[in-house]
Amino acid sequence: MNHYPLWKYLLILFTLIFGALYSVPNTFPSAPALQISSGKATVKIDPSVAAKVEEVLKKGNLKSDGVAYEVTGTQAFIWARFADTTTQFNAKALLEKDLNVDPADPTYLVAFNLLPTTPHWMQALSALPMNLGLDLRGGVHFLMQVDVGALVNKRIQAMQATAKSLLREKNIRHGGISRNGEVVEIKFSDTQTSAKAKETLLTQLSDIAIVDVADGNSFKLALSIKPAALEQAKKDGVAQNVSSLNKRVNELGVAEPVIQQQGADRIVVQLPGVQDVSRAKDIIGRAATLEIRMVDEAVTPGTELSAAIPLGSELFKVGKGTPVVLVKEPTLTGDYIASASASFDENQRPSVSIDLNGDGGRKMREATRERVGKKMAIVLFEKNKGEVLSVATIQSELGSKFRITGMESTEASNDLALLLRAGSLAAPMDFVEERTIGPQLGAENIQKGLNSTVYGFIAIALFMMLYYRLFGFFSVLALAVNLLLLVALLSMLHVTVTLPGIAAIALALGMAIDANVLINERIREELRAGNTPQASIAAGFERAWATILDSNVTTLIVGLALLLFGSGAVKGFAVVHCLGILTSMFSAVFVSRGVVNLWYGRKKKLTSIAIGQIWQAK
Repeated sequence: MNHYPLWKYLLILFTLIFGALYSVPNTFPSAPALQISSGKATVKIDPSVAAKVEEVLKKGNLKSDGVAYEVTGTQAFIWARFADTTTQFNAKALLEKDLNVDPADPTYLVAFNLLPTTPHWMQALSALPMNLGLDLRGGVHFLMQVDVGALVNKRIQAMQATAKSLLREKNIRHGGISRNGEVVEIKFSDTQTSAKAKETLLTQLSDIAIVDVADGNSFKLALSIKPAALEQAKKDGVAQNVSSLNKRVNELGVAEPVIQQQGADRIVVQLPGVQDVSRAKDIIGRAATLEIRMVDEAVTPGTELSAAIPLGSELFKVGKGTPVVLVKEPTLTGDYIASASASFDENQRPSVSIDLNGDGGRKMREATRERVGKKMAIVLFEKNKGEVLSVATIQSELGSKFRITGMESTEASNDLALLLRAGSLAAPMDFVEERTIGPQLGAENIQKGLNSTVYGFIAIALFMMLYYRLFGFFSVLALAVNLLLLVALLSMLHVTVTLPGIAAIALALGMAIDANVLINERIREELRAGNTPQASIAAGFERAWATILDSNVTTLIVGLALLLFGSGAVKGFAVVHCLGILTSMFSAVFVSRGVVNLWYGRKKKLTSIAIGQIWQAK
């Protein structure tokens, strides 16, 4: 009657081993560390930088617990671990000084961070500590507003440039193109030309509205972007900024960052564990753009060039093929690049193949048609400083597809292709709100949350054992298994736990013990009705199950609703709450009955059970 088959006990044993394996890493403290990453898109982190970091630390008599090179996705980092925060602070100052020639324009970024001290064999099994949110671990919180005005301006400029290009391509003469607010006006001398231009523009540009405007003896077309297309452009711009921020935050090595849109034009960025606010702002606000410019071959670069540079040109001294004088007006920007990939030319030398979108291909054809044999350059702009990535000779008219040759190595072609694909912010952003939560406050929150959980567990355990005796002990044992499994799942799934999450853990304990109270009271009712102890145990578990299932399912529905429609702290609470319901149902019924069966099931002539005072109804 009250016997478990062997496979059920093996399942309970497996869950206990699983729970212990994935819960234990939370007992290992995090070690203070420094993360060294690239400060420029053209500078790559490799193992040689790790050796340089070790050399600098050794020279400064600062002992580290290890320097490691790590690659995460497309980003590479150097980690330096230390025994205490004092050494960490001193090492940061030393590395920033010795690794960077110009502190105002750093080549390498050095940021504070924390590293787990979990044994490597556990890390190999993804047995890592729980990810702690901003309120528990400390870190920085930014609220940024996207400049949608700049997005609109950029979109109107693109419409103006495209309209001008289309009319030139179709050989349609006009009397000038001007902009008046959000409207682009094109003048014509007669109605026939105006009608032809209108037909051409409407055919090629589906997202614009065109209105005929009478203006004395001339005829005008007023071009404006349709409201739906303009609204979509704003949404796409904010979404592109969110995507770009995700890539940039990877440079900080932050575990479980929060980057999400808030409202129509605001973005929330939370970086747990990051304490260097200025460095975080520098990386997040970085604007990297690519431009293709023509070389001004009328000027021969030399040592004294400042007086010889034409008004419409600019001298570049950083990068490949420099010094070189380039025309200030860009032929093409990175916004027109659809894709870029590393490849090989006909001589099997490394190169980069580039695909442009429709507008980009048209612009490139126009720019290179009359410039065969001349040179053009690809320039990367970062922090308002330009660096020449490549200078190449135009062999023939270029279109939507062309190739950049002359790469030094396959690695160089891969790096350039990555830069061309990376994209930049669609519009600039302003920091509206900025908050820093120190690690001391986070540690205090953790301690308070831990104390509330431990004291609550102890109070429940004492009450259950005093009121239900041995069955109360069985219930406490099941409750401990529930807590073990919940912590293990949160760690294994890398769920970010915040203060609301700790509240959900405390709630899960209360719900789990509630199920055991139902079971124990049901067993008491069966004993009170005169059933034998073995029959009462079996009936108590079976008849309490329906009530437990009903109460937990209805609560789970509410938890899922919070998970689907909530955000931020509410969603964090919902995740822990839903997992807690699942673990409590397993431990309160399956594990609890397994322990009871193991203790009482082997006794054939059972006359009584220790379940506390059984009051008889009069």
